[in-house]
Amino acid sequence: MAELWQPDVLGEPFEQQTLPLGDDDEGPVVATIVRSLAHRSVLSDLLGDRRPLHDVDVLYIHGWSDYFFQRSLAKYWTDRGADFYALDLRKYGRSLRPGQTPGYITDLTTYDEDIAAALGAMGRPLDGPPPARRLVLVGHSTGGLILSLWASDHPGAAVAVVLNSPWLEFQLSAMTRTAVAPMVGLRARLRPMDTLPQVDMGFYTRAQREVRDAPLEVNLEWRPEQTMAVHSGWLYAILAGHTRVASGLHIEAPVCVLLSEKSAVPTRWSDELTRADTVLVVDDIARAALNLGASVTVERIPGALHDIFLSRADARDIAYERLDRWVMGSLGTKRLPLAPGTYP
Repeated sequence: MAELWQPDVLGEPFEQQTLPLGDDDEGPVVATIVRSLAHRSVLSDLLGDRRPLHDVDVLYIHGWSDYFFQRSLAKYWTDRGADFYALDLRKYGRSLRPGQTPGYITDLTTYDEDIAAALGAMGRPLDGPPPARRLVLVGHSTGGLILSLWASDHPGAAVAVVLNSPWLEFQLSAMTRTAVAPMVGLRARLRPMDTLPQVDMGFYTRAQREVRDAPLEVNLEWRPEQTMAVHSGWLYAILAGHTRVASGLHIEAPVCVLLSEKSAVPTRWSDELTRADTVLVVDDIARAALNLGASVTVERIPGALHDIFLSRADARDIAYERLDRWVMGSLGTKRLPLAPGTYP
């Protein structure tokens, strides 16, 4: 409903809508959907919109300890005629309420409720008739894991899946995941709110600042310098998701996985951390990506950070070029000129 959309903190052309999701033991739960609609002229209404993605809706989901703020990524899609939507999941970002444990959840399939509510707000409810517009899913890090599981469980819902450094495997290898999962599971059942040691020293956030041409404008209450506290109940949900991926998913739509060319271990600060993924072991993610479905493309971006689209300018330009080539090829549409530096 149009009256439910309100101005968003990102300013025009972004709007947001709060999606009530009932209550849990910490009180009322909500998700928040943010949208940026492609501009449509009177002439295009009369003669038809000829932009390549004029019949596409994009749904983006953020990563861990994060929220949606990437204006340039939204503009990439709206420039091509798509309507862009981003979902701040329950207890993240715009959806975090006083007294709630940030990001906490014990089963990733609970996010099916958030996604269903978002699709309803987009005018494409899961229990309605098949929408005329095509759906493209875009997920970063933990959001990439969540959307991979959802796409596998909802065949035919999306025509393409784009994953930006998706968290598909535990950082310490599949063997380690298999060994520690029972211990984490026991702890999750007995003391799910136990916190685990903080290993993030803030170097990833510093790297993002170092490579930007302009200040990175983020809300530090929603996206802290160091990651939010990790609880045993949440970690076990993540490990269960990794196990599902390792066992093989069945995503019918073509999948594009964007990854940095290399990883770096952030034990101390160095310039290397501005040209590598310091969160995931990208070689392990590349191998795990082959378990997503029958049609998977892995694009390795030299010099990229964990969030590919927050990397330094040269890596961003390569990433958008690779993304554009894949999107236009997969969706059977004509490419537009893409000059370096188009999406800062």
